[in-house]
Amino acid sequence: MKKVIISVTNDLVTDNRVHKVALSLQKMGFKVTLVGRRLPNSKKLVRRSYKTKRLKLFFKKGPLFYLEYNVRLLIFILQRKVDIILANDLDSLPANFIASKRKKKPLVYDSHELFTEVPELINRRRTQAIWERIESWILPRIEHAYTVCESIATFYREKYNTPFQVVRNLPHREELLIVPPEKVLLADDRKIILYQGALNIGRGLEFAIKAMQYIDNARLLIAGDGDITKALMHLVADLELADRVTFLGKIPLSEMKYITAQANLGLSIEEDLGLNYRYALPNKLFDYIQHQVPVLVSNLPEMSEIVNHYQVGMILKNHDPEQIAKQLQEALFDLHLREHWIENLPKAAEELCWENEEKVLVSIFTPLKKSQPN
Repeated sequence: MKKVIISVTNDLVTDNRVHKVALSLQKMGFKVTLVGRRLPNSKKLVRRSYKTKRLKLFFKKGPLFYLEYNVRLLIFILQRKVDIILANDLDSLPANFIASKRKKKPLVYDSHELFTEVPELINRRRTQAIWERIESWILPRIEHAYTVCESIATFYREKYNTPFQVVRNLPHREELLIVPPEKVLLADDRKIILYQGALNIGRGLEFAIKAMQYIDNARLLIAGDGDITKALMHLVADLELADRVTFLGKIPLSEMKYITAQANLGLSIEEDLGLNYRYALPNKLFDYIQHQVPVLVSNLPEMSEIVNHYQVGMILKNHDPEQIAKQLQEALFDLHLREHWIENLPKAAEELCWENEEKVLVSIFTPLKKSQPN
């Protein structure tokens, strides 16, 4: 069996995209090893059908973390037999690129976002410039690449003349989930507003929390963790909203679906903080749709196009908390609107699934598989 090493800098617990890619490659007949890192608070991985390896690093963040991770990853790859190397995002790309050259094996690049345009880098020009130099050194030399949406693919094609394809971050097709009694979240009859994903700058979470001041008959559940988790918790405490906003923390992939299925409305209200968020097409949007949950999304091109095309939710007018509350109220309690969205969700769920999207992945890896000697 041809061997693929996939690498990413997270701890693998909640990264659904790399998990789906690993399963698809395994289905194609590849022997897959997925490499990430272990954090002090990392949860135990649920047993998977492919190999996993989490590197335990001394440094947890900053330049020394990225340097240590890439050195350790490079050594890991060089010491193993591999036929194809798959890098996820720019922060894992240097080690993968060097390893592919040393071992003379094809490299495939999966860009989950416009890494150099994330809000965390926009105001840190020196750090941003370093990543831009790394990107401009490697990307023009890559032959096989894909990303999460057409806007980002177009950006990279025009900037680096690199032939990016599009593999959206769609969930596996699932029948409408019946939630067992032991998984039921709330004992009361309040509506559930759900945010799932990273708790980072620009996700609109501060505004969503403030909006809950103006809603009495709903609860906001926040599933995930990130750089601003503590700040968000302090905000909830300061506004005395503990009875309306609940932090669920990081939820394993196998459990998250039961939470998503119980939501009445899913949020994806990223702010327009640079090109990365402007072109955002988050996997949480498709997770909501797959579980037939109506959505409220930002008026950004990729997300609004999906919602407008399939008519499965509402576009946010602006991030003023009172305006958000007004639209939340409408999206939760306007029966005519909800009937329209719920009628359209099954078709959207059927079309927006990984089983359709992985065909692009197959088209990328099949020629590479055939070109590798036995």
